[in-house]
Amino acid sequence: MKNSEYTVRSYRRRKNEIPKSRGINGRRVSLNPKAKVRFNGGTGPSINAKPEYGWKEMGTFEISWIDLNKSAFLTNISEAIMTLIASISRFVRRYIFSPEAFVLLLLLLVVYNSVFHVKPLLRFIQRAKVNIQLKWRGQYDNISNFTGAVESEGASKVSWELKKDNVAIYAIQGRRPHMEDRFNVVNDLEHTKTSIYGIFDGHGGEFAADFVEKTLFKSIMIRLLKASLNGEPENFTQLLTQEVLNVDNQLLDIEKANMDISGTTALVALLKDGYLSVANVGDSRGVICDKYSRAIPLSFDHKPQQLKERKRIKQAGGFISYNGVWRVAGVLATSRALGDYPLKEKNFVTAEPDILTFDLSELQPEFLILATDGLWDCFSNEEAVAYIKDRLDEPHFGAKSMVLQAYYKGSLDNITVMVVNFKMKQTSLYRKFYN
Repeated sequence: MKNSEYTVRSYRRRKNEIPKSRGINGRRVSLNPKAKVRFNGGTGPSINAKPEYGWKEMGTFEISWIDLNKSAFLTNISEAIMTLIASISRFVRRYIFSPEAFVLLLLLLVVYNSVFHVKPLLRFIQRAKVNIQLKWRGQYDNISNFTGAVESEGASKVSWELKKDNVAIYAIQGRRPHMEDRFNVVNDLEHTKTSIYGIFDGHGGEFAADFVEKTLFKSIMIRLLKASLNGEPENFTQLLTQEVLNVDNQLLDIEKANMDISGTTALVALLKDGYLSVANVGDSRGVICDKYSRAIPLSFDHKPQQLKERKRIKQAGGFISYNGVWRVAGVLATSRALGDYPLKEKNFVTAEPDILTFDLSELQPEFLILATDGLWDCFSNEEAVAYIKDRLDEPHFGAKSMVLQAYYKGSLDNITVMVVNFKMKQTSLYRKFYN
């Protein structure tokens, strides 16, 4: 395009202000300060001159209309962007950061939580409904936890203790935020010379341990009383296996309805006519001290890394991984448990108990210990037997001392210890095998 010559005058209103174009031959235009134009045959910025105040002739420019159009376009874009930013800023100040907007936001949060986050409330209502139904059917006793136990609270940790005939139990919450251990004892059931001892270590919540402790003991007692009344022979291995699996099925049905994922171990010992049958599901453990002061294991922990357990989990399509300890699917530190329905549905975890039977007339035991894994994290079987043997004359047969010792050693879990003292002569139930 052919260039044209124009005379440009500039006016400066304040000192150090960039001159603005007043017009070119009577036509108002906008000049881009960075645009290069021809000035008296040379090239330079169009408005970089520094005139004094007032009107001043800047000379004759040869300006290309292409440069002028480009400069006007860029200026218009810049003005549009600045206008948009200013509008957004005014909108934010007026409508976003205003007190009214803050109050409205709080109301929306309340409505959202009320409409979409009602699961905890529904779970509570559903659980209460299930408990009422079970109580009505006679399957679940709404009794306080640790029946007959005395609850005490020290400076920061809660503890439970129970002494019943030749049985002493001590339990503490320890360093856990909640107490999920449960226990129960039945001595000489309805004069049938049958005793039942149980320890339950819950995880993922206390519901599973609480339900199993109450329901399993009641179902076992009913089976034993029916067999005694009918004069039927008793197969304790079959009885314990069936009742553990039945209670697990009941628990799973309730957990599915309540969306509860809790689970529990179970260690139950049944004593009658000098024979002790021990059913174990999980990693709670029992040990007995025989007449030679040897530690005889009553159960063996179910851990994911054990060959038998690992093979079963792998065949079910699961896996184990190490996260501080070996865990099923990276979650559960025991490979067998009651409850845990998400893992139970995939057969990664089973409630099938291992059952061992002991002839106490051969062992002639001094005492037995049942405890949750909070103790066994700090004591071996031999250490536990040696510790209790020296403290059987204490009020709790050494159970309280050993629980506190495990806590002082740094146990991070709930700790529950049950000691059954077979040396008490006044307990006629055991005279058959102890002389």
